[in-house]
Amino acid sequence: MMMICRFVSRSPWSRRFFSSDADRRLANAISEIHKEMESVFGEPPASGLAGSAENHSVTLNFNDSQIRSEGCTENKLVSGLTHIGSQGEAQMVDVSLKEITKRVAVASCKVILGREVFDLVASEQMKKGDVLSVAKMAGICGAKQTSNLIPLCHNINLTHIRVDLSLNPQDFSVDIEGEAASTGKTGVEMEAMTAATVAGLTVYDMCKAVSKHIQITNVQLEHKAGGKSGDWRRKNR
Repeated sequence: MMMICRFVSRSPWSRRFFSSDADRRLANAISEIHKEMESVFGEPPASGLAGSAENHSVTLNFNDSQIRSEGCTENKLVSGLTHIGSQGEAQMVDVSLKEITKRVAVASCKVILGREVFDLVASEQMKKGDVLSVAKMAGICGAKQTSNLIPLCHNINLTHIRVDLSLNPQDFSVDIEGEAASTGKTGVEMEAMTAATVAGLTVYDMCKAVSKHIQITNVQLEHKAGGKSGDWRRKNR
């Protein structure tokens, strides 16, 4: 009980509540509680509500400018994200004023198979068939469907899609690279990454009957060209 009284007496709400005649009557009632507590415990609480009410009649006010200033840091964090509007809502970027340029992007991923699955894929002994060929076609089809899979992506007329898969005996994996190209007003990074990812998912689907330990890892953009931001290439490539 003593801890509760100390908490209330020190809280800003108590200062706001004890600023009227009615609140002073409440403070007097609490003073009576203090006396009763003193008779039980031998001493009053270290900080009484009545004293707090009499000496600290303060009303706390927060105006809109203070709230805005406190939230400005968060607004700065999202100000560079083009898919977020001024009110924090999701939006599709208007690219109508952008220049039409040649756009190219390359992405990659790795599918770690393990020794047993790797040997079966390499010898084309998987029951579902030629893993790499099926995954290649899946990656190409996936790139064409990017705007249907990623809600805020534009529907792009792709001029080229490339998906390459190669077996890597060093870590018993499949290395996948996807490339997309277009001549338009927005980039094709998502198309390239979708191509690589869907190809990786297809490898998993073709091989999951043999092992559930297969991992799809390191999905990343490797290179992009065109547009206002120009060329970009991953440093460790």
